[in-house]
Amino acid sequence: MRNSALASGAALYRNIGLAQAASSVSLRLKLDPHKRGNPIPADFTGLSYETSQLSDPDFFSPDNTELVGFIRRLGKSGVLRVGGNSSEYAHWSPESAAQAGAAEREEDQADVLQQALRVDLHRGPAKQTRTTPQAVRNLRGFIDATGWKLIYGLNMGTGTAETAAAEADFVMRTMGDKLVAFQLCNEPDLFYRNTLRTAGYDFAQFAREWQHFYDVIRQKVPHAPFAGPDTAFNNEWLVPFAKQFKDEAAFLSQHYYAEGPPTDPSMTIERLLRPSPGLAREFEGMAQTKQDSGLPFRLAETNSCYQGGKRGVSDTFGSALWGADLMYQLATAGGVGINFHGGGYGWYTPIAGTVASGFTARPLYYGMLLFAEAGPGHLIDASLDNQQGAPLLTAYGVLNDAAEASGTIKALVFNKEADLAVHLTIDIGAPATQARALRLTAPRLDDTQDVTLGANPVGASGTWQAAHEETLAVHDETTAIELPAGSAALVSFHIGR
Repeated sequence: MRNSALASGAALYRNIGLAQAASSVSLRLKLDPHKRGNPIPADFTGLSYETSQLSDPDFFSPDNTELVGFIRRLGKSGVLRVGGNSSEYAHWSPESAAQAGAAEREEDQADVLQQALRVDLHRGPAKQTRTTPQAVRNLRGFIDATGWKLIYGLNMGTGTAETAAAEADFVMRTMGDKLVAFQLCNEPDLFYRNTLRTAGYDFAQFAREWQHFYDVIRQKVPHAPFAGPDTAFNNEWLVPFAKQFKDEAAFLSQHYYAEGPPTDPSMTIERLLRPSPGLAREFEGMAQTKQDSGLPFRLAETNSCYQGGKRGVSDTFGSALWGADLMYQLATAGGVGINFHGGGYGWYTPIAGTVASGFTARPLYYGMLLFAEAGPGHLIDASLDNQQGAPLLTAYGVLNDAAEASGTIKALVFNKEADLAVHLTIDIGAPATQARALRLTAPRLDDTQDVTLGANPVGASGTWQAAHEETLAVHDETTAIELPAGSAALVSFHIGR
């Protein structure tokens, strides 16, 4: 069985140019479909964009078919979040003729990323932008075209509650049941850094402001849904928010960036792929708030390195392994969804480009695509023996919700070791009639161009289909697969009849 797997994999490795690692180790993965963990909902996947993007009404528009295609390829259901730092400098312009001229819109489009970064770098306030009814109507068409839903950020940083209520009223009437929630602000625990509030701004002050905005908006829009606190990382704000506003919030939201700032030379691919103490702390807060309030939790903004990402880290194949693994870490911890932040040509964006220049898939997109191919379902118990032999190898099991006497079990395996190959034996935990492997690969962890899933790149408008899937031999509910250093695989088992 092992020789068969080695032989079938060897030809593929030669074709895609993967270098064999100097050393290898053998591990065993045990799946137990009878021990179910947390569900992975169909709308778990999400993307996050700056509100300033709405200053160009043509971006989130059903006519932007290229971007629609990239998003639809990540799942028939999902959640688009429009917010970010620029939401605190975006102002509602209710008049229908308030759109800028074509030249001004083109200038705004080119400036969106730089304005967002200017705030991230704490270099003063961003450029003020306008959000118009036309932009919101186009956004509704875009949401309809993708099949996704929407989280919409309102301006509590420099705006008024009355203006936010007027904007929320139009957005609610336009979006209807496509609106998941409003978020009243972005990273309020860092308001003092962005000169939005004075030093010493604390949770008590924030809570009073949040309550005021909520009351004014709800008076005008009685059924408006809300989420929060949308903090940067601060469990000291997340926990009291859950306690105080559990009856007002549909879910809890927080952000997570694995690294930063990008100017720090210690922010590397190797560091990105190691376990994160900061993420563990966020998960602790998530677990506590879920237990105390019963509210679901979403990572409403996340990526590899803040301030737009780091070249040579955020735009590499390493980010694909990190991103897909993070999605399963979050699901295992009980989170209900994730939104990877991006836009324009930021180093960390999953989809790079503009309406004028077109769009392409960055390596992180491939990690999200692997997650999409695995699909929703229930996590099942997945335990690794001898993991100390390859501490950066992680594995997860997923059972289709429809699978009872028959269906599909999927194993997701991420070998984040830079120079260690893994021979992995998988105990399926159920009789399997078929086993197939789909590989996520690139020649190197720092490769930015040659990423493939199923030996095929993502094409224009997100077009993709696997060019190669391996057939693995199954014997006595067991199979084996070779995982080169710096690679991942989705192994699917058909069980039952």
